[in-house]
Amino acid sequence: MAEKISGEIYAPINNICLMILAGTALTAVLVYTKTIVMPFVIAFFIYIVANTVAGWMKHTWKVPYVLGLVACALFFLGLATLAILFVSNSIETFVNGADIYTEKLNDTLEWALQTGQKYGINLNSQFLSDNIAKLPVFNMVRSFGSGLVSFVTNTVLICLFVIFIFMGKASASTDKPTLVSTIQKQISYYLIIKIFVSILAALATWIVLLLVGSELAGMLAILTFILNFIPNIGPFISTILPTPVLFLQYGFDWHMMLALCLLTAAHFIIGNILETKWLGKGMDLDPLVVIACLIFWALVWGIMGALLAVPMTAIAKMILERHTTTKPLADCLAGRLLVFK
Repeated sequence: MAEKISGEIYAPINNICLMILAGTALTAVLVYTKTIVMPFVIAFFIYIVANTVAGWMKHTWKVPYVLGLVACALFFLGLATLAILFVSNSIETFVNGADIYTEKLNDTLEWALQTGQKYGINLNSQFLSDNIAKLPVFNMVRSFGSGLVSFVTNTVLICLFVIFIFMGKASASTDKPTLVSTIQKQISYYLIIKIFVSILAALATWIVLLLVGSELAGMLAILTFILNFIPNIGPFISTILPTPVLFLQYGFDWHMMLALCLLTAAHFIIGNILETKWLGKGMDLDPLVVIACLIFWALVWGIMGALLAVPMTAIAKMILERHTTTKPLADCLAGRLLVFK
């Protein structure tokens, strides 16, 4: 009897310890294999979206399933190509106008020094000029360029994974496990809505920046599309991201104020009205859990981990809630077992 009671007491503790060890081991695997696993995960998400859209096209417009998959693959390839072209042209524009930006930055510095002297604030202009001259602008551009090369390489790898997944789909059985069908339905719906609202946000950013005459409108629109996948933080960053560019072009004038007001309004409408209406409860994840998972995936996979934080956490939640032992952890991700709730 005593052994039975002891087993009932220690069984939950053993399960918790095993889950902690398993989670630690899985995190280590994800960190050391991210070069291969991360492109595969992205390819899997592309397959989920393409499979859902191809199925919808087949039932709605009687488009053959294979043709629908090809159309989706061409769409994603077109997005990647446009992103590369926009970013490349923007980098070239920035490099060509570097001297002009430096001159404008020096003019702004002189204005700041004169304004400070009016209020009794004396700054060492030579010290500030020397530090501005030492800013690693071109190093950042070169780093961005190498990141672009890495992006192209990963894109090729993702395309290969997508092809192999599609081939495996064609030869696999059509009977899907319940868990797989649930994951595909929820994740594909989330990703399709997220892609659509991200395109809207990028178009709005591009139009606003063209309206005020920004020189890097294309690159900033692409960055807006990417950052919009990061929950809560991404839209805020993409709203203030054009500020340095507009400051270098025009200084503190109506161009910057108008752009910030229009971008804030656009992101508010798209993120808090349209996206909330279309997604509803979303992935059934607590907002604080989303922030915590965002930090976790960013530490594991960097910026790409932050972009994939919500769907990856949602998949983990759906897997955990299928088993009695791990269901409390899934409820915690949904915010139903948080102590402070």
